[in-house]
Amino acid sequence: MTTKTHKRKKVSRMHGRKMGSHGWGARKKHKKSGHRGGTGMAGTGKRGDTKITLVTKLYGHDYFGKQGITSRKTKRDTRQRINLQQIEKNLEKYGKKTAKGWEVNLDKYKILGEGEIKEKLIITALEASESAIEKVKKAGGQIILPVKKKTPEKKEEEE
Repeated sequence: MTTKTHKRKKVSRMHGRKMGSHGWGARKKHKKSGHRGGTGMAGTGKRGDTKITLVTKLYGHDYFGKQGITSRKTKRDTRQRINLQQIEKNLEKYGKKTAKGWEVNLDKYKILGEGEIKEKLIITALEASESAIEKVKKAGGQIILPVKKKTPEKKEEEE
């Protein structure tokens, strides 16, 4: 018969002793994390000299100080794009078959001209590349784009 041996928890071993502190010294010292100096990576600032080697081994030298620059001038283009090839592969997903041809509503997409198409497509889109428009027209379809409002030009008054 084999029995498993395991270490008793410190809490149970500290019962019955005269000290009511369970190994923490005075009772008031085992209240919160202040006695330990904080929780987690507390005290690892530039002046926490003793912990610098520990932090650099764990996280590298990039833990301290500022890193890199960010530009607020350029915004990333987040418009959704789709190729003609993808549209033709998934026609049932994107459009409906009508008497005119396949009507596809992609009003939040820019249509790009990669791939060849055989079906007649009538696509409603936000934007389209010239090659995409050409290919769709060649196949007998069309791409419907929203009308862009032109800004009125200021007329110069002649004196």
